[in-house]
Amino acid sequence: QVQLVESGGGFVQSGGSLRLSCAASGTIFSVNVMGWYRQAPGKERELVATITTGVGTNYADSVKGRFTISRDNAKNTVYLQMNSLKPEDTAVYYCNADIAPTLRSRSLLWGQGTEVTVSS
Repeated sequence: QVQLVESGGGFVQSGGSLRLSCAASGTIFSVNVMGWYRQAPGKERELVATITTGVGTNYADSVKGRFTISRDNAKNTVYLQMNSLKPEDTAVYYCNADIAPTLRSRSLLWGQGTEVTVSS
């Protein structure tokens, strides 16, 4: 089965940087969208950034100018470079992917989550 494996979370001070990675493994015919969502304690999961095949990227207003999403199509991997981190960025970050495992199938997948903690 197709799985998403995340890495790169951790502890960082305000103004610091982290780079998150998410690799899709297994049988994959094509990838439409890969992106990142986050969920802080007591809050709903929210979109952070997405990258869509043939379209491009989009970002939440709160991270524009600080975060950059990129994708390595050959490796089926999406990255989130997070700079100028703020305490309000503290959350569990989840990788998301819209993947076609075969020509006639489609799956929306979520990673297990990676925790990002930003201290003041």
